[in-house]
Amino acid sequence: MKFQQEHLSSKMTLKSLPSASPLPEANWVLVFGSINKFKERNFGDKLQKRYPNAQIIGCTTSGEITEDGAHDDSLHITAMLWERSLLKFVIKPINSMAQSHALGAQIASELSQNDLKGVFVLSDGLNVNGSELVEGLQEVLPETPITGGLAGDNAAFTQTLLLNNDQVRDKVVIAVGIYGKDAVVTSGALGGWNPYGPPRKITRSLKNVVFELDNKPALPLYKMYIGYYANTLPASGLNFPFAIMSEDKKITVIRTLLGIDDKNNSLTFAGNVDEGSTVRFLKSDHDQLVNGASEAARQILSKDINVNDKALAICVSCVGRKLVMQEQASDEVFAVQRLLGVQTGITGFYSNGEICSGERDGESMLHNQTMTIAYLSEHMN
Repeated sequence: MKFQQEHLSSKMTLKSLPSASPLPEANWVLVFGSINKFKERNFGDKLQKRYPNAQIIGCTTSGEITEDGAHDDSLHITAMLWERSLLKFVIKPINSMAQSHALGAQIASELSQNDLKGVFVLSDGLNVNGSELVEGLQEVLPETPITGGLAGDNAAFTQTLLLNNDQVRDKVVIAVGIYGKDAVVTSGALGGWNPYGPPRKITRSLKNVVFELDNKPALPLYKMYIGYYANTLPASGLNFPFAIMSEDKKITVIRTLLGIDDKNNSLTFAGNVDEGSTVRFLKSDHDQLVNGASEAARQILSKDINVNDKALAICVSCVGRKLVMQEQASDEVFAVQRLLGVQTGITGFYSNGEICSGERDGESMLHNQTMTIAYLSEHMN
């Protein structure tokens, strides 16, 4: 696999790029950028002219990730040439959030083949139930690594956009199947958050909306725990996610708060929180989050990869982590880069939800508040 990357800062437009692209024969181009960049006139057309042989996909973000760290209001382009593998792209509209599971299953069915090595997914970040989308995908492809993320809009939670060749639109899911014996697809995922306070039982919830904790209204209890930060909900909720705990008291998955309803005293999360599950409040700091990113990279190094092969790491991290680390957000990107090495290119974005498995490649799920890494490469021997 060959790849070349281009980056446009906040003050640059596509006209700032040289007339010739660095890899015109690319067959897959990934584009991550701000809402402003994606709304540039003739955005998709300009990219297609630079990469006429490629399938071009991408999404808006809450920050862009490159080998130089975390950026705002920029555009990052990664052109890839997969030389020994096959790619298949599936694009589907999101007709309703209630159909998220069925949509995931439909996409997975269209990608399913014996030599499928992995799936990379980009989705609208506001109009889909990410948990059910991934469950639908994994149900049909139970042993396949599924990675990716939900588009962002700089934590405005107003509109997210996706790019499919020359088309920029919302309410779609784009999936890429990677096929062949030489394709390498694996992943790593870890948060770096610590639980505090006693365990709480979810006594009433409906999918991603929690109404009661320990038979008490959820919102007042949540406000009590976060104290002063309750004045700036729901935005401040990105600093205080939930951990869904396993029976052995380990964190299974993290859920980010997206909204509150004062009338119903409810909390709306970025993924499902099942009734009957045990949760704990979480908090973190800069060092813990950076350590979490390092551990995600170590998970990849522990797998059957050749660390000397040229590879691409697509880092999808949560906007909530960026808000905690603020101007030091780049530190978690540098932590990943130090471990994976200079032969591994870095791209990615800050998201409304992360799709990844982690230690076990066949058990993907929707994460929140987590650094996830999709590691893509090809065996060249």
